[in-house]
Amino acid sequence: MTSLRERLTAPGLIVAPGVFDMISAKIADGMGFDALYMTGYGTVASHLGLPDAGLASYTDMVTRVRTLAGGTATPLIADGDTGYGGLLNVDFTVKGYEAAGAAAIQLEDQEFPKKCGHTPGRRVIPMADMVKKIKVAVQARESDDFLIVARTDARTAHGLDEALRRAEAYAEAGADVLFVESPETVEEMRRICATIDKPLLANMVEGGRTPILSKAELEELGYKIAIFPGTGFLAAGAALRRTYETIRRDGSSQAIAGDLYSFTEFSKLMGFERVWAFDAEHAD
Repeated sequence: MTSLRERLTAPGLIVAPGVFDMISAKIADGMGFDALYMTGYGTVASHLGLPDAGLASYTDMVTRVRTLAGGTATPLIADGDTGYGGLLNVDFTVKGYEAAGAAAIQLEDQEFPKKCGHTPGRRVIPMADMVKKIKVAVQARESDDFLIVARTDARTAHGLDEALRRAEAYAEAGADVLFVESPETVEEMRRICATIDKPLLANMVEGGRTPILSKAELEELGYKIAIFPGTGFLAAGAALRRTYETIRRDGSSQAIAGDLYSFTEFSKLMGFERVWAFDAEHAD
């Protein structure tokens, strides 16, 4: 299988849907994507029912990385928040995510506890401190195929100039992919791509601060990766609300039976075919 690093050098945009549990991951895994993105927001919401505000621990998240990466074949880009602490924590986190099977880890320059990138009140650590984190992350990995994605959240509170200054410093420190979070216009996105001479990641959050662009538009600007972290769980939430409202209203699922995933196909997706074959082989 082509590694994510190899895919970075090939033409075209890498499109990575957000996955947040094994149902979303298994569905996306069979659809031919070049990468999947383990969204911190969605993973914390689905696993703990909590906001993405630094409440999940390293242990919570590395366990989810191991489950998602172990149950899929597509390279997984995994949200590693701030590295869950200082430099030693970053070292431990990078080693843990790589051993758990991720293809890349995303680290950000927010203060701990962090907040979701398109929400207010984000504060960033000094640039020099994040440069040290990136250098530690690069040294900690076992394989160069394990990518370090460096994210800066400076744009919202400190402006685009500061965000670009940080992104360039993180590139110099050895980050493989740069992620300037929440630019607010297409022109800002164009300036980011014109300034940074390393692969760039665009964060497509419906209802967020950044314009949602087409694949062709993102490629024209110069982005290499586009993640869609919230699209899956927003779609699932909308579908579940409609479904449960119907059941509550009617006391039955008859009206929506045609809209549901086939139970047989869903069972196959979850691996029941092997169970059926095993039972048949070992039947008395």
